[in-house]
Amino acid sequence: MFKKVILASILGTILISCSEKKDVQQSEVQVIEESDSEWIEMFNGKNLKGWTPKIFHHESGDNYQNTFRVIDGAIEVNYDDYKEGFNDRYGHLFYEKPFSSFHMTWEYRFTDQWLEDAASYTYRNSGVMFHSQAPETILKEQDWPISVEWQMLAEEEEGVPRPTGNMCSPGTDVFFEGEKDPRHCINSSSPTFKWNEWVKADLIVYGDSLVIHMVNGDTVLQYTKPQIGGGVANNFDPKYKEDGKALTDGYIGLQSEGQGVIFKNLKIKEL
Repeated sequence: MFKKVILASILGTILISCSEKKDVQQSEVQVIEESDSEWIEMFNGKNLKGWTPKIFHHESGDNYQNTFRVIDGAIEVNYDDYKEGFNDRYGHLFYEKPFSSFHMTWEYRFTDQWLEDAASYTYRNSGVMFHSQAPETILKEQDWPISVEWQMLAEEEEGVPRPTGNMCSPGTDVFFEGEKDPRHCINSSSPTFKWNEWVKADLIVYGDSLVIHMVNGDTVLQYTKPQIGGGVANNFDPKYKEDGKALTDGYIGLQSEGQGVIFKNLKIKEL
């Protein structure tokens, strides 16, 4: 089943752009030859060993007010100890090693906790960053890591579509339908989920070639050529912002931006 889904996605990308055919064909070979590699458990279910927090206004490694914590065997973004409000403390919890070509899977759901002084767009909003710069290279007053995001959303207003599994691009660009897309976020084709529903997410990445987002087993978005560029990220060290440079690998980070969220069953395998 997995091989068929990926091969269908790759063939669709071939039809989109002949110029990308060589890279995509290489990815197809990787799927066939390496899809049986072993899954790695990213989280031990007990503590945050192997993970590094980086929160805006704080140095790398400072898990301000226990923003990221382990509750009932899952990683939870929790603001119980934020007595002075959010103050734009956008954060990320980074896994210990970078990846290039990989398949990552996890499950998530939101909690009913949201800090009202956070930006309105953060309501029932979180994500997983990938191909990110290393946490130790993110400056204390840098708001977002240069990275690509698998954006997680839930219903905000009943009856109004709000898909999940979207792509957002702080300090980066991607190609969508064969062309560099100027949008910061590109919506997926997923349905809208209630805030307390568990959702299964898959992220399949082939270096700087093809990226596939899946929701509950269905492919909802695909794009190519992730690279440094674009805006949104601010106050970064200029040496890490080489616009046009292909993003071939990077770190994975779980996001905190004022909305409570739970992550569980985080696994990854290299392709």
